[in-house]
Amino acid sequence: MKIEIRIDILTPCLIEVSTGKVIQTTFSVANTSDIQGLREKGWFFNWEDEELSYCNIYKLQLKDDEVIQGLIAAEVVRGAIFVHLVESAPHNHPQNKKYEGVGGHLFAIAIKLSLAMGFGGYVYFDAKNQELADHYTKAFGAQCVRTRYHDFRMEIDGKEAHSLIEKYTLEGDLNVR
Repeated sequence: MKIEIRIDILTPCLIEVSTGKVIQTTFSVANTSDIQGLREKGWFFNWEDEELSYCNIYKLQLKDDEVIQGLIAAEVVRGAIFVHLVESAPHNHPQNKKYEGVGGHLFAIAIKLSLAMGFGGYVYFDAKNQELADHYTKAFGAQCVRTRYHDFRMEIDGKEAHSLIEKYTLEGDLNVR
């Protein structure tokens, strides 16, 4: 799976596009009922895919609201967090975006998980293409580390990870498994 979410804005909270209002968020582990049937509801990816069964899947929500704003699937792999998949809810896709800041929040959750696991904020993922790899470099300082496995493997580490996590007011429960 390759990451293809656009990072629109780095903001401590989500921003309601129609009003500019700042909205507090929370995150938690997504349960089976949260991810069932999402493709039928307009989500691009199959969050029930067997490949994600080893991942911690987190949902981003508005505080005091059950509607999922985005999802991230992250796995603990040899002293780091590998992000398998990141997706904004259909109502946050560019053509009808209700809230800005979802993508950055989701990556911040992965960094928070890395810090909690003692990995210093190190997170890596595979960008879909060169255009997106360049976007992630510009958006939050990710570095491209081409490997024999993937031409657009990206990593966020050290100063960039800490800088990104400092931008967010992340309230939630990692409940790592």
